[in-house]
Formats: sequence, structure tokens, C-alpha cells
Amino acid sequence: MAAHSETVLKVPSKQTQKEKAKDKNRCSWCSGSELYENYHDEEWGAPLKDPADLFELLILEGMQAGLSWITVLNKRKHMQRLFFGFDMSKLAAAKPEDVESWLLDAGIIRHRGKLNAMIGNAKSALDIEDFSAFLWQFAPPKPRKSKKFDVPVQTDESNAMSKALKAKGFRFVGPTICYAFMQSSGMVNDHIADCWRYTDCQKMLKMALETT
Repeated sequence: MAAHSETVLKVPSKQTQKEKAKDKNRCSWCSGSELYENYHDEEWGAPLKDPADLFELLILEGMQAGLSWITVLNKRKHMQRLFFGFDMSKLAAAKPEDVESWLLDAGIIRHRGKLNAMIGNAKSALDIEDFSAFLWQFAPPKPRKSKKFDVPVQTDESNAMSKALKAKGFRFVGPTICYAFMQSSGMVNDHIADCWRYTDCQKMLKMALETT
């Protein structure tokens, strides 16, 4: 992958976020699990620009297909260890015997198609000169202004991203998966208006789009 400049976004420290999160409203989907709440408070909707982080998230969103996101979160740390930290170059060099070994590990999402897609997607990502810019081109040009909206399952932008990724050889990147990826990577801000993270993510998204 060709070298490219990175834009560093100022994200509130975890300590600050935890203090702000105490007794605050959250999006309803993360209730009932400390792991889920921490993910919501610290990651979901915060813009990502680093290509390695974006690749990992795209793979995890594909792993979620047919499952719940909490299942992915519960297995994420182990998958990070097993899959070389989702290093694209190392995954691209993985062999069929690696897949067979992975399929014996109950700590991951054991799905042959998804594992093979991860390897193929790593190869395809390495062929894209600026993976971050490639993905961010599909983000809506401006943050949504209205605080009242129905959260969609897919959008014109996620459909366009899906088609572009598939044309590059990616798999498990349908428009619904791509929209979930856009939500989690902060390309859109789908925190509800009275969620304590809404305003922070809105400001960060504005900054991210200005530097895209």
C-alpha cells in the first residue's frame, strides 16, 4: 500500500468519556452489557481514518453477517490475536492450512466462507493505493442536520460502497454490511439525538469530512 498522509482526529480520552457517560442517556441497542456500553461510548460512531483500523472493522462487520454484534465483540480480542492483528499483509499470505487450523478454534467465528473472504479481502485492500480515502469517498458529504430521523438499513452511499468493493474483489460487503460499517466507523452519525455521544460524534464527523 502506498504511503499517504494521515489526519489525526482529536477524540476525547477514555477517562473523560467514562466520566461523561456516567448516568447519561445512550442508544437503546447497547443496553444490558458492559462490553456493549463501552463499545458504544468509546468506539461506535467515532470517525476512523487509519486504513488498518478500517480494514479490521470492515472484516468484523462481515463476520457479523447472520449473527449479533455482541457475538463479534465477545470474540474480537481472540480474533485479533489469531488473525495477526488483522494485518493485511500477513492475512494476504495466509494458507489453506491456516484456515483449517482456525476452523478448530471455538474462540472465533468459525465460518469457512468468511475466513476465506477475509484473506481475499486483505489481498484486495493491499491493491488499493489509499484504502482510507477509497472508503471515505462514499461518506455523505455533510453530517445529517436533523436530529429526527429513522435509522436506515442501507443507503445509496452504502450501495455504492458495496458495488465498488465487490468490483475490487471483496466479499461479505453487501449494502447492509457496508452501512453498518459506515455507522461504526463514524462516516455517519446514527446516535440518537438524546444520546450523550451524539454531539461529540457530530463534531468529529464534521472535522473528518473537512479533511477527507
